[in-house]
Amino acid sequence: MYRYFRMSMAVCAVAVLSACALNGSLTTQESSSPKQATSTGAIQGSAWVHTDASLKAAVENAWVVLPASVAGGAMYEGLLKSAPPTRGKAPLVVFVHGSSGVTAAVKTWQHWLADSLGIASLTADSMQLADRMTYKSPVAPEIYEKIHAMRAQELAAAVAAIPGLPWADPQQLVIAGTSEGAVAVARYQAAFAPQEKGRMIFSWSCEDNYHVQTHRSQLPQALPVLNIMSSTDMYFSKANPWLDNPDAKGHCAEALAMNKVSSIVLIPGAPHTLFNLPQARQAQAGFLRGVLELR
Repeated sequence: MYRYFRMSMAVCAVAVLSACALNGSLTTQESSSPKQATSTGAIQGSAWVHTDASLKAAVENAWVVLPASVAGGAMYEGLLKSAPPTRGKAPLVVFVHGSSGVTAAVKTWQHWLADSLGIASLTADSMQLADRMTYKSPVAPEIYEKIHAMRAQELAAAVAAIPGLPWADPQQLVIAGTSEGAVAVARYQAAFAPQEKGRMIFSWSCEDNYHVQTHRSQLPQALPVLNIMSSTDMYFSKANPWLDNPDAKGHCAEALAMNKVSSIVLIPGAPHTLFNLPQARQAQAGFLRGVLELR
């Protein structure tokens, strides 16, 4: 059975303040409350399927952070296509960003992975697709599914690029994502090696709701999974008045019911973007050290 943790109410205020300090500015979709959202939402852009060129650009322009152990004594933080010569290999987290793209919060998180844990990370840039569809929730489920299909393309392309990364240890892979990007992580089915060591799902509940036609999670029973959620997530808990699931739990418990090596962390009152919170980092560090057997 999954392990289930609820962070104490005493740390709630710390969680919210820490997120404000670490996450920087967010897009309208991620920062406005559900009560302020329009009932019909809004859509911009018309492209929702990658071309070969845009998918290649999404990976080449991925934001990469390499630990000092492989980057010549100092961390590298920049685009994959500009990465310097390296020596040796490091564990790798492939991250799928949310609807706002490769934000300052994502870059801060990737820096922490390399600096504190010696883990390399790669976040493909979905916004390389010209006239990419963006939205303000809520929109029709079929619109979300077009976005989810595109994000799945990016995740598959990022994983496929791993054998060509001289600094990446293909046997030490974790896949992670947040919000919109976490849907792709929850649905991911590995078609070939390397096999990931674990998954981290931030701010996605793996449930049927307004954001999907059906959640379609594919979480192997023997694969370690860490799901970190706000107990009052503005999009995927009952705090959202247009959640469209009166029985929602607000986390991945049902999708992980048969997984005996998974953990769920609920942080009271945390914002939607929460992976940089101290409580979230503590849980991630323990999870990553365990699945990657870090010293």
